[in-house]
Amino acid sequence: MENLRHAVAIVDDDASLRRSLGRLLYAYGFLAEEYASAEAFLARDPQTAIDCLVLDVDLGGMSGIDLQRRLKAEGIILPVIIITALEARSVKAEAEKVGCVAYLQKQFSGAALIAAINKALDL
Repeated sequence: MENLRHAVAIVDDDASLRRSLGRLLYAYGFLAEEYASAEAFLARDPQTAIDCLVLDVDLGGMSGIDLQRRLKAEGIILPVIIITALEARSVKAEAEKVGCVAYLQKQFSGAALIAAINKALDL
């Protein structure tokens, strides 16, 4: 399981989805860090290494896109995969504008997410 060295943060306010994605990532050899909000992600221990970010758009507080903007403004460059139930083209355009490497519409397949993470990490 060579991917265990790669930590993927999942930021989604849906606890069951976070758990499911965490189990999926673990099954494929990734370490999964789960956060219920953008604010929780920002409050994490700064020593927690993150290699890729799986980020929901609509988080209830700060949006996923706003989190991505903030990270970039602070010089934190992470590959970001946006996941969302929103179907607005403007949301996808905004996510791409701030630099997401993949945009997945919920209900995406586990294979699609793993492929996006592998691409983001250049595996």
